[in-house]
Amino acid sequence: MCRDCKKPYYITTAIAYTSGKPHIGNTYEIVLADSIARYKREQGYEVRFQTGTDEHGQKIELKAEEAGITPKEFVDNVAAQIRSIWDLMNTSYDKFIRTTDEEHEVQVQKIFKKLYDKGDIYKGYYEGLYCTPCESFFTESQLVDGKCPDCGREVQPAKEEAYFFKMSKYADRLIRHINDHPEFIQPVSRKNEMMNNFLLPGLQDLCVSRTSFTWGIPVSFDPKHVTYVWLDALTNYITGLGYDCDGNNGELFEKYWPADLHLIGKDIIRFHTIYWPIFLMALDLPLPKQVFGHPWLLQGDGKMSKSKGNVLYADTLVDFFGVDAVRYFVLHEMPFDNDGVISWELMVERMNSDLANVLGNLVNRTISMSNKYFGGEVRNGGVSDAVDEDLKQVVLAAVGKADAKMDNLRVADAISEIFNIFRRSNKYIDETMPWALAKDEAQKDRLATVLYNLVEAITIGASLLESFMPETSARILTQLNAQKRSLEEMKEFGLYPSGSKVTDKPEILFARMDLKEVLEKVEAMHAAEAAADAEDAPAAEAEDVIDIEAKPEIEYEDFAKLQFQVGEIIACEAVAKSKKLLCSQVKIGSQVKQIVSGIKAHYSPEEMVGKKVMVVVNLKPAKLAGVLSEGMLLCAEDADGNLSLMVPEKKMPSGAEIC
Repeated sequence: MCRDCKKPYYITTAIAYTSGKPHIGNTYEIVLADSIARYKREQGYEVRFQTGTDEHGQKIELKAEEAGITPKEFVDNVAAQIRSIWDLMNTSYDKFIRTTDEEHEVQVQKIFKKLYDKGDIYKGYYEGLYCTPCESFFTESQLVDGKCPDCGREVQPAKEEAYFFKMSKYADRLIRHINDHPEFIQPVSRKNEMMNNFLLPGLQDLCVSRTSFTWGIPVSFDPKHVTYVWLDALTNYITGLGYDCDGNNGELFEKYWPADLHLIGKDIIRFHTIYWPIFLMALDLPLPKQVFGHPWLLQGDGKMSKSKGNVLYADTLVDFFGVDAVRYFVLHEMPFDNDGVISWELMVERMNSDLANVLGNLVNRTISMSNKYFGGEVRNGGVSDAVDEDLKQVVLAAVGKADAKMDNLRVADAISEIFNIFRRSNKYIDETMPWALAKDEAQKDRLATVLYNLVEAITIGASLLESFMPETSARILTQLNAQKRSLEEMKEFGLYPSGSKVTDKPEILFARMDLKEVLEKVEAMHAAEAAADAEDAPAAEAEDVIDIEAKPEIEYEDFAKLQFQVGEIIACEAVAKSKKLLCSQVKIGSQVKQIVSGIKAHYSPEEMVGKKVMVVVNLKPAKLAGVLSEGMLLCAEDADGNLSLMVPEKKMPSGAEIC
């Protein structure tokens, strides 16, 4: 702990990927980091708080192409949007780094070359299953239900020349470090996951370059390669401090590295607790002191995603509830190591119960009574009762408990301790009944003491609240005509200057909300968004519709003779004697059929593998270019002769009947 010194403290968030607007689950991380950074400043640390954006990769390149702009234009737009949301949420970061910053790109190239010269990086070929959204390769055994283990999306087979990092060279050293530093990975459940699922079974060498796209930092000595996203992205934590691979480090790096805390989502814990420490070992740099993999903020019972249509955005919630109410909710509702849940209903409930009633009503009542009974003057009448001592003990104990919770990153628990101050103060009003004391002139000094104790308790609670709800804290203290207390000052009850005057016009901090009205506004908002999307959608053009010559009508019995089933392509290769044909091995139920199709101009063999397709399975076998074909894959064809395989809209098992 550091109370009187200015010991450096370096905290970072993961850098947000610039593929689109961050939802409230993404925004939670920056608010969480901000609350920790603010509290560390209160503890006396000289804090360096860094966040930013991750801007390279194939996914960005594809999205920019879809938008008809350059990748740099695309990431400029999204990075500005991300930063505006971070600012909207009143986060106090010191550095917003972008991986397209020139100084970052230069150092990434130097780092790559240094590790190559050292023998830690070598050139080879990668053949595996690739997830584009995650920018990650996987083996078959690492997949979950045949899909990406990180995001659950489809993976595609890929093979390309690449550079690799020798992960196994440093694995034993990393295992020893984790065992010797139990605080390194938090919570403990994340540490166990990394050790048991990845480190102890043995690490595979890591692909650190790509040649199949160009939007990345070129490898300086082999420019057809671009640096793989994780070697690029993770190094932001040191390049943002002025790290120089040649040894000419900036003052910030010398002062703040190693990081005290990397705050990241649990879904990228592997990259930060395995890849990143190993990169640092290879660079002969000290490891960060702690990596905390926070849980997810879920909408209902699932992770937020645009595909599920359950995304909530910070700016939308702020429009409804205000910045500090949203900050309170995401911080208070997120357990230490379990996922939290957000919903409109729960937001309204917390707004009404915690913010409007417990906090807002307390402040309003206290100021109003001070004005009504003493013209706004707050003085210590010196007439104490046993109930006063209990109030003081609860308040001072809450300060100590909140401080201890924050040292262990239990932010939600710390906020609960602060609100215990406000709850106890409300109870104190009920116990002392100031309105009854006001009726007896002989109790005037006792009434003054009660109101003084309330103002003092609220001042301490509001000061402690600053790290989590900074605007609300300032508004309360302004109305009380009080100065924000330091942590040391909060340990003493009775520092409010007797004779000071509170505001004569108390403001409503948080207004109660009607759930029905809120849900009606939400429904109207969604309807307006849907209408806007429909209006912006391009009108159908002539090319979108094709009329073909009709064939003679058939009876149902003719159609019923055909058997259609879902098949899964498990292997595919070009037919050697043909320019048009691909030969696929298609699993249909428990059988595998060989099917030859004239689609080579439209699909590569690698693209075919893993697809679920619609198959006519009872065609009489025939030979095409000397290769036996036992069925037919169904395709659609446009006016220009472009083909598209017909695939099931929803997940279907191999062998499912098409009827």
